[in-house]
Amino acid sequence: MPGIGTKDHQRRCVLPFEALPAEVGLLRRAATRQLDQWGVPTAGDVTQLVVTELATNVIKHVGEGSPTALVLEWKRGRLRIEMHDKSRSLPSPRTADCDAECGRGLHMLAAMAADWGTVVTALGKAVWCELPLGSDAVCLRMERAVDALENYRARGGTALHDRHEAVMEESAVELIADLLHWTSARGLDPVAMLARAQRYYEAEADAA
Repeated sequence: MPGIGTKDHQRRCVLPFEALPAEVGLLRRAATRQLDQWGVPTAGDVTQLVVTELATNVIKHVGEGSPTALVLEWKRGRLRIEMHDKSRSLPSPRTADCDAECGRGLHMLAAMAADWGTVVTALGKAVWCELPLGSDAVCLRMERAVDALENYRARGGTALHDRHEAVMEESAVELIADLLHWTSARGLDPVAMLARAQRYYEAEADAA
């Protein structure tokens, strides 16, 4: 799976591959290596999730073995990820219930990305997203945290207009505790998840 890179200030790389389950892991590692070469390793974990989701969607909805290409482009503090395939059928988000295994991909993409979309190309289509890096990534996480806390407090009966620091702090602690219960209920290690989140936080704080 060769990569074609350029050395200009935008830094663009194209990774052609066949849409096969066995290729997805190789594609993730190739993307991570490219980010390491560019000096943006803090985007690696989120990029791997996005690459996995986009590649899996091609396998499911376009067909195994389809010629596909992953494009990475780093410019203006953002990492753009594009997945090109031969189909002109544009995907759209579906409503997925709490237990659904499918239908969540584009919702997850929208939650993690600063922006995303689909476009028809000369050969088919591309699904793309842009991930913020450095201080932009921290700002996006802060916005998502406030949204999550306000929704969480609303479910608990706390008024949305009440942004008292003590209320926000207590809500954050309760939300983290609920997430740890969710983690444990699914057979995962809460301590390991906390350590992983701490690594994400430290890496992005350093990058900012």
